[in-house]
Amino acid sequence: MFMAVDIGNTHMVLGLFEKEVLRQTWRVRSDPARTEDETRALLRQLFQECDLSLDSLRGAMVCSVIPRLTNTLRDALAVLLGREPLVLTHELDLGIRNMYHYPENVGPDRLANAVGGVHRYGAPLIIVDFGTATTFDVVSADKAYLGGVILPGLEMSADSLFQKTSLLPRVAIEKPAHVIGRSTFEAIASGIVWGTAAAVDRLTAQIREEMAEPNCPLVATGGHSATIAKLSHEISRVDPDLTLFGILKVWERNQPQG
Repeated sequence: MFMAVDIGNTHMVLGLFEKEVLRQTWRVRSDPARTEDETRALLRQLFQECDLSLDSLRGAMVCSVIPRLTNTLRDALAVLLGREPLVLTHELDLGIRNMYHYPENVGPDRLANAVGGVHRYGAPLIIVDFGTATTFDVVSADKAYLGGVILPGLEMSADSLFQKTSLLPRVAIEKPAHVIGRSTFEAIASGIVWGTAAAVDRLTAQIREEMAEPNCPLVATGGHSATIAKLSHEISRVDPDLTLFGILKVWERNQPQG
């Protein structure tokens, strides 16, 4: 099996693939203070609880937006596997051209989304990822990564309202029954959830216009993708494991031949 690790600002998601089939996932808190010893113990515990053996791993790749955790997890996996895992960066062979003005500034998770999206759905393609931030990634018909859009995520927006105001409460992220909120809780939930869905649809229309690709599909991934997809007119598919799949595809492409 192959292990894909997606380290985000809030959570770390680990996935075990058998060929292209995702057999097991774990979601744990991203903790930069976690030591290498603690990380090794955590990985052993996760495998033991699922009656899996680390010896079954043929390889691993880390995709991370937290450099300190990248190093910790890489070193922990190197001890457990007897070899260092690959780390996803813009310098690897991705199978797509990175057209960012500064290619090194693209988040590796965004590159993984683009690679996974092209493999599963072809190109052109737009991917929206509902994580700590909400990001759009755009791939042209000739498989060039064009860039995208970054805006505050749903949880970030809710936390900001709670932290920056005296009277507004913290709310859960869930689909409101109505756009017009009849209480402060409902009004905030409506603004965050319906507002995000509206932003997704409008930004998608603008992206398609700039690409001159009026029928370019929009695929959603990330923690709140299913919630927003119910309200969006433009999301054509929800793929919660797209980032992990993209990590797998980058790893496969960068294995020695023969």
